[in-house]
Amino acid sequence: MDVILAGIIFVVSYFFIMTEKINRAIAALSGGILLLLTGIYSTQEVFFQYIDWNTIALLFAMMVLISITEKTGLFTFIAIRFAQKVRGNPMYLLIGSAILTAIGSAFLDNVTTVLIFVPVILKITRLLNLPAFPYLLTIIFSSNIGGAATLIGDPPNIMIGQAVEHFTFLSFIQHTAPVAVIMFTILITFTVIIFNGSLSKIKPNIEELSAIDASKTITKSPLLYKSVTVLLMTLTGFLLHSMLNIEMTTIALTGAILLLLLTESDLNTEEILSKVEWVTLFFFIGLFAIVGGLQQVGVIDEMARMIVVSTEGDYVKTTLLILWVSGLFSGFIDNIPFVAAMIPVIHEFESYGMVYLDPIWWALAIGACMGGNLTLVGASANVVVAGMAEADNQKISFIRFMKYGIPIVLISLVVSTIYIYIRYLIPYMGQG
Repeated sequence: MDVILAGIIFVVSYFFIMTEKINRAIAALSGGILLLLTGIYSTQEVFFQYIDWNTIALLFAMMVLISITEKTGLFTFIAIRFAQKVRGNPMYLLIGSAILTAIGSAFLDNVTTVLIFVPVILKITRLLNLPAFPYLLTIIFSSNIGGAATLIGDPPNIMIGQAVEHFTFLSFIQHTAPVAVIMFTILITFTVIIFNGSLSKIKPNIEELSAIDASKTITKSPLLYKSVTVLLMTLTGFLLHSMLNIEMTTIALTGAILLLLLTESDLNTEEILSKVEWVTLFFFIGLFAIVGGLQQVGVIDEMARMIVVSTEGDYVKTTLLILWVSGLFSGFIDNIPFVAAMIPVIHEFESYGMVYLDPIWWALAIGACMGGNLTLVGASANVVVAGMAEADNQKISFIRFMKYGIPIVLISLVVSTIYIYIRYLIPYMGQG
């Protein structure tokens, strides 16, 4: 009975999230409340087992850092300079946005990258009277593909890196970066084909853009220096977190609190906190809660175990099935809780006689990261971009996003299948 209840609540919640008939945060939180009322889990279980407070705290901290830094005009300055460098060319802007986002997502993390870059692209598109959707869509796709390339690029990679002792930062660069580079090249081609026709018809006012003195948009004050210094310190901390042995969430919260303390005399703290995307944060809480209901009743674990049963323990079939199941399911239930549920299951594969699990781990990592592009709730970065866009009156429709997300994910999974088959499975079968 619990399985049926949890399934119905999950489906109904997702219906309202997808159709956007009510606010997505309310829809997700309502699902969580219903799971509590029906006794699927207790308050203690949902708060301490299923809601990923590390992710919530990391997002909150970065939102605070970005809100304060934005007050200095730094992002407006970057936006205008960037637009002037490419002379307002819509397609160059699109390609440039994709490249910057992918690189940032690989070496920082995709959530931090979109928090920094989305305000910039929103300012550019507004300045040039360009539609924001193609740019926001490309940023989301680029962030998830770029994030797949490294250990710190996407939360699922971090979780897998912690679960497998011999996986290092270099391991991910060697194994996931190549397919990420291939997919990013395909993504650029995909976006140019899709959007070139509509964007090339737009004639931005280059004269007006060139006439703007970007230096006047930035306020050279102690606030600027404090903000930039703390932001750079935080980002450096992210890069060095494994050497420092400090969690990224701790680094982000330290940076946010430090900057609030340093700027208390310059800014109204209550105003800064009001700029935090609370709707996005509460949506995440609700999302973790409704997926937690499926975990509580064993739906996700059972689904994973069925993988082994359906493939009869065949190594090749299991690896490829993990890739596709991860890619397709991560798009709907968020790749963080999905990977969290899959990690102990893959560890259990050893009991089925599978000793060499590395290709299966890489299949999970690649599938979860690439699958994040399927829907607006497929990855943390997607939800953050959607929240920032909605706050700027540039709402991204769930269904409209899927029209582009479905083909890019299917292409990603086909490419990843070929990559995994050639790199891991052919050599494995040759040894057999």
